[in-house]
Amino acid sequence: MCGIAGLIYKNKKVDCDAFNHMRDTLAHRGPDDAASEFLEQGRAALGHRRLSFLDLSEAGRQPMCNEDGKVWIVFNGEIYNYVELAAELKRSGHTFKTTSDTEVIIHGYEQWGHQVVDHLKGMFAFCILDQNKRELFLSRDRFGIKPLYYRLTSNTLVFASELKAIVAEPGYKPEVDYCSVADYLVYRYVPSPRTIWQGIAKLEPAHTMTVNLNTFQAEIRQYWSLPDVKRTAPSDIVERYGKALSESVRIHARADVPIGSFLSGGYDSSAVVACLTDAGYKPETFTIGFTEWNDSEHARAQETAQHFGVPCFDEIADASSMDLLDVMPDVYDEPIADISILPTWMVSRLAATHVKAVMSGEGADEMLGGYWWEKKAFAETPVPGRKQRLLEMLGKRTPTQDLIPFYADAMAMGRFDREELQKALSPRLHEFINDDPDWFYRKHFHQHLSPLKATQYMDARCFMGELVLVKIDRASMAHSLEVRVPFLDHELVEMVFRAPEHAMFRPDTTKYLLHENIKDRVPASILNRPKQGFTGPDDYYKDLSRYRAILTNCTLVEHEVVSAEYIHSLFEQEDFWRMWKLVVLEKWFQRWTR
Repeated sequence: MCGIAGLIYKNKKVDCDAFNHMRDTLAHRGPDDAASEFLEQGRAALGHRRLSFLDLSEAGRQPMCNEDGKVWIVFNGEIYNYVELAAELKRSGHTFKTTSDTEVIIHGYEQWGHQVVDHLKGMFAFCILDQNKRELFLSRDRFGIKPLYYRLTSNTLVFASELKAIVAEPGYKPEVDYCSVADYLVYRYVPSPRTIWQGIAKLEPAHTMTVNLNTFQAEIRQYWSLPDVKRTAPSDIVERYGKALSESVRIHARADVPIGSFLSGGYDSSAVVACLTDAGYKPETFTIGFTEWNDSEHARAQETAQHFGVPCFDEIADASSMDLLDVMPDVYDEPIADISILPTWMVSRLAATHVKAVMSGEGADEMLGGYWWEKKAFAETPVPGRKQRLLEMLGKRTPTQDLIPFYADAMAMGRFDREELQKALSPRLHEFINDDPDWFYRKHFHQHLSPLKATQYMDARCFMGELVLVKIDRASMAHSLEVRVPFLDHELVEMVFRAPEHAMFRPDTTKYLLHENIKDRVPASILNRPKQGFTGPDDYYKDLSRYRAILTNCTLVEHEVVSAEYIHSLFEQEDFWRMWKLVVLEKWFQRWTR
């Protein structure tokens, strides 16, 4: 796991010191080593901060090139099938100097060109500079586990793992994108391809971008999407899923350093630990708890760890942990209002004192129907032998008409529709409010799918891809900790998404395919617990006195972003979730706009 950066000018040389400063804003992503390569007669720079897992020697250093020095790569991520790919490439005549997965991508690019991404199993963001073709080839993994930002003009291309490196580029004058501010209030994040800054974009998950170095014209292509749903599933799908998950965990454990695991009180992370112990590992595990909360996760996590005979370390959050809000703007670079940003940062800090990498259960809920809104959507899905029932909350209207507002309400945690945005934002910003505030959900809504599958698709692309995975990447990498997510092996996900609803979902059994594989492996108390995760009790996020102190006479009002009258109305209504979004936004403005 690493941090990558690049800067390419059309008509001038890169300032080496300025570029290395950009690169080193990512030092937390790669504290083990740093290197830069200046190419194209000094007009191009590739930089890398290294966190070492495979081939810890100097040979694994990046930027890395092919044999003739014409193809260069900087790479952030892990390719879990690198052993198999290396063997295949060797049979095709390629010679390897290292045992790193980075070199596999270089030789794979030589063998398959841009289609190399189709062969990669893992999490990745990389850039290949091909001096023979006079082009740059950038790519991001299928689910967006690893980030990649860029700014492209007629004569400049800059890219990096985090926004802070691009903002540090000498030629960029940062200006807030107020369309993105409005979107943030709607979604709790800034949806791709936008960012909080004008002129900077995210490369979307499962996309590549090819930039011609002569013209600085770019072509962006989507290379993967979730597959079509089949009418039938194998009769042994439960067994197949269990075997595929075990194999995914096994190859995710490939590293030249020990791998630990996050462990909550639920059975996603418990299943990961079960698979690790089955494969002969005894991982150190890490959890977080909360004071004065009877349902605190850490007690159940300790129970699970004892059951598997593995050590479990915990950290206990209290009201003072909310002070960490001051740290979050530097961690995330743009506002993100998930309520688990603080505990996820804390558990990452804890794990980083023991190991360099952990596994985590992200992706299980999205793909296996673990959320309450997916269960409601299933009630609208036809099942053999059962007539289609309408969601009670949707009355007599059809899913096609109603799934978007239903989903937007489920995601909102303090809904901002167009009317609410007009109340909240200062009049000067009303022009930046989208006519359809739910445009991002609509973009990823597939009408031909059943309500459950359509909801899962939006979960994968919106909730998981833009919030959950961003949260886990930044919180962990802030502590130089890598997080691996075996539930998001793309072949495992394809297996589940292809399966018809009745084969992979049971309304009375949460995450049916997973449950059936671990029901005899984990304590019954874990199987029967309602879903929680690293969030904590709602009361932690309902401190009116703290919110008053932050939002009274705040930067948002001073900069005429949010109306003072609107903030006052939230205080009167004790509308904590909308206040929470504004508090996160206020902290970001304090850090980045003064």
